[in-house]
Amino acid sequence: MKYSTKMTVLFIAALAALLFGIGIGSVYMAPGDILAIILNHFFGTSLSETLPASYPAMVLNMRLPRVILAFFTGAALAISGTVTQSILQNPLTSPFGLGISSGAGLGAATVIVFGLTVTGPGTFLLPGVSLGFALITVFLVVLISSRLDSSVSNVTIILVGTVFSLFCNAVMNLMATSSPDYGERIQIWLMGSFSMKEWNAVWVLALATVFGLIFFLFHSRELDVMTFGEESAQAMGVNLLKLKRILLAAIAALSGTAVAFVGIIGFVDLIVPHIIRRWFGAAHKKILPASALFGGTFLVLCDLAARTLIPAREISIGAITSLLGAPFFLYIFFAGRRNR
Repeated sequence: MKYSTKMTVLFIAALAALLFGIGIGSVYMAPGDILAIILNHFFGTSLSETLPASYPAMVLNMRLPRVILAFFTGAALAISGTVTQSILQNPLTSPFGLGISSGAGLGAATVIVFGLTVTGPGTFLLPGVSLGFALITVFLVVLISSRLDSSVSNVTIILVGTVFSLFCNAVMNLMATSSPDYGERIQIWLMGSFSMKEWNAVWVLALATVFGLIFFLFHSRELDVMTFGEESAQAMGVNLLKLKRILLAAIAALSGTAVAFVGIIGFVDLIVPHIIRRWFGAAHKKILPASALFGGTFLVLCDLAARTLIPAREISIGAITSLLGAPFFLYIFFAGRRNR
């Protein structure tokens, strides 16, 4: 199957997932009604008189921003996971394992516990602090790795990142247990949620995802070289240390932005890259856009499951992705051992 055909299939699947995500809920909306409401909002087309008056507000203010945010979150995490696995040449690693998500979570917990969240322009305070903590975490991981290992090998980065992830999680648990008033809110944030999100979060994450994708596509040739191993990359004249620092900082910025707005959502950055590589190969000019489309589609469907599996209740999105991701992680691990 040609690359263009595969991408067309992914694009159609993404559109279908978006329509399902908007239409299915406590009140079902037909795809035709959804499209009519969107066209009326942007182009002023007429609406059917039989359309309930509550539908436009429900679509434009509740379901549409939630579904689009889920799509761009999945895309951002999938892109970050694809690049992380290529840099570190490890199919079991991800931004989550490098401490980026835990660092962002620690930043959010700090804001929540100290009551720094305010309305108005300050609504960006929590995501801003979370993103800052994610970037600081990556900086410390690279700094300590370079002190322990002058070549900053992939194994050293993974081990140091794992230590930072465990440390940040421990501090967050201490915050949650020592502050009962904020413990529940911290736990909800740590499991991820797309509910009650506004359009400003959607636009910020959309811009971050698009710019992140363009940035990594610009470095797609170096990423292709790095997949052959560190020695091969150095033989081809790639400055590995400098490139790793730049790419890891970009990964932290992209995945940290996603985590900062919606909370920690695991395994998306682990599952999607494997599936896409099986279908599209290893060329990053192909797998990065494909990962974005598939990751967005995957997370929209996961969010749909979180909202509809239990009537009148919502399961945390992190629980859904973990239920799917944990068996997948074991499959990758044991499949890798059999192939050795």
